Amino acid sequence: MMEEGVGHCKDAGCAQCRGIRVDAGGGKVKVSPRQIDFREMTMAVPKTPRIFNLDRLKTPIGTALLVTDDDGVLRALDWDDYEARMLDLLRLHYGAVTLRDGRLPHELRDALSGYFKGDLDRLDEIKWRVAGTPFQQKVWHALPKIPAGTTMSYGALAAKLKVPNAMRAVGHANGSNPISVVVPCHRLIGANGSLVKYGGGLERKRWLLRHEGVEV
Repeated sequence: MMEEGVGHCKDAGCAQCRGIRVDAGGGKVKVSPRQIDFREMTMAVPKTPRIFNLDRLKTPIGTALLVTDDDGVLRALDWDDYEARMLDLLRLHYGAVTLRDGRLPHELRDALSGYFKGDLDRLDEIKWRVAGTPFQQKVWHALPKIPAGTTMSYGALAAKLKVPNAMRAVGHANGSNPISVVVPCHRLIGANGSLVKYGGGLERKRWLLRHEGVEV
């Protein structure tokens, strides 16, 4: 089952990070790492049609596409040359989606602009929400806990999530992250230090890591 999870968390006690909530029947369940099915890690179910707001922000690495809901919470961040990818991910996670032009909340715009000007901690101010499988959400909520200026390998994150044999699934979830930069999937690299891949292109990944102080 898919469920939306709210970001903006460095708190180890966050309910989304402690466990997995499933709304079927109104109950709460936790999935044992040994019982995770790869399909659960990657598949989504259709959701009620959603209407979101779309705005743009010019950055040093291109024009960012920013999707927010009516609460001003960030739902997606991608790049104008990867718009088709962004739309595919939105459909995968939410089902039918309509995007309408809408102004980005000024707090969110200021925080992102501040990050690109070098104030890296401004990302922590941004509220975000994701929908995906329980395993995807587990991976996405772990990414902001990788400090700016550092990286982690896919295998190390899998071990941290107590699924050491699920490195490939971690990579797949990382590649399905709908909120670039803010949910910092660019901080995951190969065990040998290689950049491996990035949904917005390797040059952007290299720029983001260098911007945060990582030598690549």
